[in-house]
Amino acid sequence: MNSVHQSAIVEEGANVGEGTKIWHFVHVRKGAEIGINCNIGKGVYVDSGAKIGNNVKIQNFVSIYNGIEIEDDVFIGPSATFTNDLYPRAKVWNDEKIAKITVKKGASIGANATVVGGTVIGEYAMVGAGAVVTKDVKPHALVYGNPATVKGYVCFCGEKLTKKEGSVYECKCGEKVKIEE
Repeated sequence: MNSVHQSAIVEEGANVGEGTKIWHFVHVRKGAEIGINCNIGKGVYVDSGAKIGNNVKIQNFVSIYNGIEIEDDVFIGPSATFTNDLYPRAKVWNDEKIAKITVKKGASIGANATVVGGTVIGEYAMVGAGAVVTKDVKPHALVYGNPATVKGYVCFCGEKLTKKEGSVYECKCGEKVKIEE
């Protein structure tokens, strides 16, 4: 059973999975896809053609536009921004201008981060608060700054990894992760 706040708008033709919670002033457009057990925070906008996987948590005031795909188990912090038009003009728009973004399984995007169209955020990567992502982020990479650059690597649990030998990193949780640099 879904929970949809009375102030939210979920248009007919939107596909919302079982167990998803949709909070205050959310707008989900027809043709949007949201998986099971998601938590969609206050003031979120989900456009037609946007795809959100299972077990995704999207904090307040995030817009997920057409051409953006969020895979399973992703966290998106408050007021994170995704762009889907690299050359925006008010008078010029068509679907061919869409610059897609994919956020892979288990990734986290911090508050007020900006992710520019045409990029991929890798599996279990972590984008720091306020970062500006202008190019692809590799799996498990920790990026922050403007423009965002790699500052280290993170575990499945989110903790920073320590390099052990070769391409093997270790977490204080005991997990070992091979990083392709």
